[in-house]
Amino acid sequence: MAIVAFSEERFPLRIAFGTSGGPERRTDIVRLSTGFEKRNQRFSRSVRRYDAGSGLKSLADLALVVEFFEAMRGRLTGFRFRDPLDHTSARFGMAVSPTDQAIGTGDGETRQFPLVKVYGSGEGAYQRPIEKPVAGTVRIAVAGVETVAGISIDAATGTVSFTDPPTEGAAITAGFEFDVPVRFDIDQIAVNIAAFEAGDIPTIPLIEVRP
Repeated sequence: MAIVAFSEERFPLRIAFGTSGGPERRTDIVRLSTGFEKRNQRFSRSVRRYDAGSGLKSLADLALVVEFFEAMRGRLTGFRFRDPLDHTSARFGMAVSPTDQAIGTGDGETRQFPLVKVYGSGEGAYQRPIEKPVAGTVRIAVAGVETVAGISIDAATGTVSFTDPPTEGAAITAGFEFDVPVRFDIDQIAVNIAAFEAGDIPTIPLIEVRP
């Protein structure tokens, strides 16, 4: 494998579904003399962190992670990771549909629309860019009608492209599965086989990256 900044390979699924972690935000809080607080977010987007060590169930799993770690050259190369709790456009436990997420409105000229997932509602909702959709899972609807002709999906960037631009005012929606772009956050996996068999699982941190 050529050394690249980001590989489209996915972290082993059976281990990913046992990992721990989730989104992290950074908030500065200053308490004023009046007792009120002044809060300010440092990052506009959350950053997800995971511990792949908690997904290890056997020495075979550990060997698989070490092999993957070597292929990614430690922290050097980013890769795809399936978040065990948040990996589809639909609400938890529901099937993906082409109307799950609004990704834009046609104006008769624009042909490309990035995939997003919205958390919350109203003006304060958080729009999360989805840059690593799973190939073959993206479904698109225009004005509520699922459309397959004249559409291409870039699974490496999360961009939906139309051969003919959607008509003005047409709502464009999407449903999809997606991965999180991450990298290892260590340059060494220290393994003690005896300790592992006794239940001492190594910590293997992963951190979200911008591909």
